[in-house]
Amino acid sequence: MDSPVRYARSGDVSIAYRIFGQGPRDIVLIPGTLSHVELLWEVPSHEHLLKRLTAFARVIVFDKRGQGLSDRVAEQTIEERIGDVRAVMDAAGSDRAAIYGWSEGGPMCLMFAATYPARTSALILFGTFASIKDEPWAVTPEAYAETLRRLDAHWGEGVLIRVNAPSRRNDAAFLEWFARIERAAASPGSIRDLMKANYQIDVRHLLATIQAPTLILHRAGDNLVPVRAGRYLAEHIPAAKYVEIPGTDHMVLDQETQDIIADEIEEFITGSRRHLEPVRVLATIMFTDIVSSTQRVAEVGDARWRELLGNFYALLRKELTAFRGHEVRTAGDGLLATFDGPARAIRCARSMREKIRPLGLQVRTGLHTGECELIDDDIGGIAVHIAARVAALAESDEVLVSSTVRDLVAGSGLEFVDRGAHNLKGVPGDWRLFVVQ
Repeated sequence: MDSPVRYARSGDVSIAYRIFGQGPRDIVLIPGTLSHVELLWEVPSHEHLLKRLTAFARVIVFDKRGQGLSDRVAEQTIEERIGDVRAVMDAAGSDRAAIYGWSEGGPMCLMFAATYPARTSALILFGTFASIKDEPWAVTPEAYAETLRRLDAHWGEGVLIRVNAPSRRNDAAFLEWFARIERAAASPGSIRDLMKANYQIDVRHLLATIQAPTLILHRAGDNLVPVRAGRYLAEHIPAAKYVEIPGTDHMVLDQETQDIIADEIEEFITGSRRHLEPVRVLATIMFTDIVSSTQRVAEVGDARWRELLGNFYALLRKELTAFRGHEVRTAGDGLLATFDGPARAIRCARSMREKIRPLGLQVRTGLHTGECELIDDDIGGIAVHIAARVAALAESDEVLVSSTVRDLVAGSGLEFVDRGAHNLKGVPGDWRLFVVQ
């Protein structure tokens, strides 16, 4: 998924963009509130969507003006912003493309499709709206002002996850990682200006003029943009296809939903969808991350922290090699790895904990054994979610395991302390967890 960052000129503004894949057709992605052409596409679910789309298309992503690696300018009119889309397409050599936008990017898509029908081969919208202040969403000025106050007060703390993906609001490691993306992508003032402008946008009068084939996707229980906003679009755009998807989070952070979205897009654009049976294996999954990393960054400074983090990962990778573990990915200051044996995974986790002590760092680690899907260089499935939830409950310097892991290492000489039954968010039933002695 490596792709260089390039720049398109839109008037006097430089717009950062990247191109993924070499498919026979083009898709331009117009993001929601936040954009960063490097960091945002490292989010596992976003990267997974890119991999799915590049199987049948060339995918163009860009940073909106004022955000990410594009010029930090104050202008946020929708006319200028759709001009940026055209400039990126010109620079990328794309005469015609399917335009896919979600959330805040939806009105941009609608205006682009209405303004440049010859350059829009298809229009795809997810979780978006034609108007915020009027029907069918009709957010009151007071409620919107409160949203702006919350964003302004907590920008750079992972506030978009708390607002847009409540199912992940208790995932401390992910919140911390996404907080860095927020800080890198935009300032509180630029987000405030963007959101103020969005409240005034009303593109309902454009809907009847849309000529491109249109696919509208919306989560049935979307907790931010109500499903009636998606249904309204489908009712007023000529011959639009409408699909409701299960779920309540507005932001899509799970690969299962991204697969549903990718399947619908592929069938809509190509006329068919590939049914690929995932490769499934039994593995012991380990999540480990640094405790109080934000505090340590403040204590030692950015330069020293980068050095510490490099040494941290070097030590972890050395231990993975020694215990036959496989690194899947890193995220922020954490690591996801798999093992073909639970006892080795536990011993590796304990060894990692001891080896990093000289660095002055502490980690929390969670382990679970279960069947997972191999997805290119990544893994997915409920077992991965369980391991992540177990890790989130571990305390400093603890190796916390599920009862499945404890049962599988019976007779190994490893000892455990019962931590009791826990409800793992998003996972059915109670799970008994154990701390490795």
